[in-house]
Amino acid sequence: MQLHYACRAAKMQLMTALTIRDVPDDTLATLKARAARAGKSLQAYALDVLVGEASRPTLAEVAARAEAEASASLSTSDVLAAIHDARAGR
Repeated sequence: MQLHYACRAAKMQLMTALTIRDVPDDTLATLKARAARAGKSLQAYALDVLVGEASRPTLAEVAARAEAEASASLSTSDVLAAIHDARAGR
């Protein structure tokens, strides 16, 4: 039983409270209305928005990933061989 609990606890994520101050009234009203339309509390709706935002990479993150992939260790002979293969396949 103790081991089972430890395994379950290892799979759980730690949660942290987040306080956002000075939210403009119109922004708060919009979020409350969207939460109500979604059938959620403001807290649940805001959490979904934050999780969704954090799950999408920013343009800078995508660019960094592309740069890392593009700068893979290709030699000149690798590039020339790929060009040769592409031309041969025409």
